[in-house]
Amino acid sequence: MNEPIVLLPDMMCDARLYGPQLAAFSKSFAITVAPLTGGDRIEEMASNLLDVLPRRFAVAGLGLGASAAMEIVRRAPDRVTRIALMNASAFAETPQTVADFEPVVVKARAGNLRDFAAGVIPPETLAPGPMRAEVMELVHDMVAHLGKETVIRQLRAMQRRRDYQAVLRKIKIPALVLCGAHEGGAPIKRHKFLADLIPYAELTVIESAGRLPSLEQPDETTDALMTWLRQPLVLR
Repeated sequence: MNEPIVLLPDMMCDARLYGPQLAAFSKSFAITVAPLTGGDRIEEMASNLLDVLPRRFAVAGLGLGASAAMEIVRRAPDRVTRIALMNASAFAETPQTVADFEPVVVKARAGNLRDFAAGVIPPETLAPGPMRAEVMELVHDMVAHLGKETVIRQLRAMQRRRDYQAVLRKIKIPALVLCGAHEGGAPIKRHKFLADLIPYAELTVIESAGRLPSLEQPDETTDALMTWLRQPLVLR
């Protein structure tokens, strides 16, 4: 039987981030989207999830979800059968990047969640085209659904995240590293470095996607994840 799949969403996102993938995989897999809404640090989020997740599972995360996936592997490597990291970073935030987000936190505390969302996921980090406005509107709706306290807490957790390079070097399971070419901030170079850290990783770049490939190019993202799920398990 196929192992269960746990999908971890990015900050400001709920299960709708993976709507197309849920539809595709639910025919053959036990699949769940685990919320990252509890805890002030990624370590706490991962610990809370491990209390309720299956005994063994495949995990895929995007953005904040990718950081949580790395923390889950750090804490419970024997429970994870394979890992997919989408638009991820293995590095801790620098003091400068932490400071750069403070103005958007002020906007969120004032109740301006649309500007907060645009500050965390600027529209230009999505691929150009008619889908950009549609995806951003969904992001705004997800932010409103989660509420300002939750999304600020998620941002604070990302600001405090640890460096995961040493964790990735120890991973000996099938691994996918996926990014959208339009994310900005030299994403392809960053993700190639990340994939090179993991012994069994495959790198997939989706040319017509940016920060949220699961929504921007759902079919290509689903195909990449399906290839990852079909890879034979690695003997530890």
